[in-house]
Amino acid sequence: MKNIINIGIPSKGRLRQDILKIFKKKRLKLTSERGERDLIGSVKNKKNIKILYLHAREIIERLGDGSLDFGFSGYDLLKESEANIQKRIIVKKKYNFGHAKLVVAIPDEWIDVQTIADLEEIAFEFKDNKKSRLRVATKYPNLTRDFMFSKGVTQFKLVKSLGATEIYPFTGSSEIITDITSTGETLKANNLRVLKDGEILKSQACFLISKKSQKTLGIQKIVRLISR
Repeated sequence: MKNIINIGIPSKGRLRQDILKIFKKKRLKLTSERGERDLIGSVKNKKNIKILYLHAREIIERLGDGSLDFGFSGYDLLKESEANIQKRIIVKKKYNFGHAKLVVAIPDEWIDVQTIADLEEIAFEFKDNKKSRLRVATKYPNLTRDFMFSKGVTQFKLVKSLGATEIYPFTGSSEIITDITSTGETLKANNLRVLKDGEILKSQACFLISKKSQKTLGIQKIVRLISR
């Protein structure tokens, strides 16, 4: 029996739809027993291929541990993952969709804060006057921490976001946030503003391969088909 090739596709959202279009364009018909809600599928006439519909973050994890041979996810999620995971994954191709930016956003009412340097001053004020650290709500703790430190901002505390990060400053859960945004409209609608030099990372959809699988003959063939 041929070795099974495991492919990870995002289980929901616009990214899933864009990836499915790639398979359709390559005339690779995806099938599943129970329709769109099924988390496991296959490719018609390709019995050695299994499709796994996973959260985009989990695709990165599974590529890192080698349980997926290749998959599709966002560049932001790859760079947020731990270094030991990143070194096990190859970015085969970046697509011209799924564009977004990870940014530092603050409440509109902070009119005197325009740059990261201004934010550093506020952080020290919190430490000196309020005896607490500036709280930053985020789903990207690694990227946020590295960015803040690189800009000389050290007096802050990360708050893990479990949902709509934009609301955190207005519920007393944090002072500022970092978040992924495509147009910035959601931030504006929630009275948040991106710092002038607050862009942390540009992201887009990526075709990713596990280094553990890259030299397998059957995988090379399907990778060439999808990536060309």
